[in-house]
Amino acid sequence: MTERYAAAGVRLDAAEDAKRRIADLVRATRTPLAVGHIGAFGGMVRVPEGYRKPVLVMSTDGVGTKVLVATAAGVHDTVGEDLVNHSVNDILVHGARPIAFLDYIATGSLVPEMAAGIVTGIARACRAHEMTLAGGETAQLPDLYEPGHYDLAGTIVGVVEEDEALHGDRVRPGDVLIGYASNGLHTNGYTLARRIVFEELKLNVRDRFPETNRSVADVLLAVHRSYAEVVTPVLKRVHALAHVTGGGIAGNLVRVLPEGCQAVVDAGGWPWPPVFRVLTRAGKVSVDEMRRVFNLGVGMIAVVARDDVDAVVQAADRAKVPAWLIGEVHAGKTGVRFSER
Repeated sequence: MTERYAAAGVRLDAAEDAKRRIADLVRATRTPLAVGHIGAFGGMVRVPEGYRKPVLVMSTDGVGTKVLVATAAGVHDTVGEDLVNHSVNDILVHGARPIAFLDYIATGSLVPEMAAGIVTGIARACRAHEMTLAGGETAQLPDLYEPGHYDLAGTIVGVVEEDEALHGDRVRPGDVLIGYASNGLHTNGYTLARRIVFEELKLNVRDRFPETNRSVADVLLAVHRSYAEVVTPVLKRVHALAHVTGGGIAGNLVRVLPEGCQAVVDAGGWPWPPVFRVLTRAGKVSVDEMRRVFNLGVGMIAVVARDDVDAVVQAADRAKVPAWLIGEVHAGKTGVRFSER
């Protein structure tokens, strides 16, 4: 039966090899909250002590077609790191501390070295956030994926005090918007970016990316920045946070605005990184579409009271993440608009 299964495209020996490689990586992420055995059917973590009324915050996401760039470059650890950092940011928006992570890798034909590379990045990011990699799944699906291709997703679990969780209800007219610098495309807009870079500019991953001294692979695989170190020290000063992912600044900032609050974003309040200038020019992409598809250099936005701006920006400086005052909240119809200078 095993021979027939292998002939159908599923190699059980490769799965066992991958599990052995991954087990050591998982073991290195275990924190004092971890419970149970590595390789069990479910992952377990304790809720940290000291919470009065803890609430679990959970999120599931992937890295999209960025994995196609990773495959072309033969570099797989960075998308693993992307996956964790993206997820950390999603629960950070609610003020939550990450405590556990689970990953899912689906591929046509499992290559143990590739799977280990992906999990190396996942484990590295988990250790950076003192979070347990509690489990995961590696699926071989030859009828769904072409050889050498894979998809990557993950689920994060965090915790926050119920009365300290951020929902956006604290936002008021007069608040200001602090934009934190992204590290490039992060994990959104790759379907369009790949078409422009590889089909219209006809570059390959080893070529120099225009307006930079970096390769195409280095620019497109730049790791999705985690904002935990930047934001956590000043969470009590923050009225709301918006993680700028698919949908851009407007599509994500609107999600944390209460009724009667309109965010006015200064369109010239920060510099566009070279990657976005190249994409808009080479792809003939309008500014409006660029704003809907990409983060344009702002990966997270904090909404804070004007009196707290200095403290929030100083925390960003300490974490060595550029931050800019990029707008303010007005009374008006709920939404986001850009003001041109």
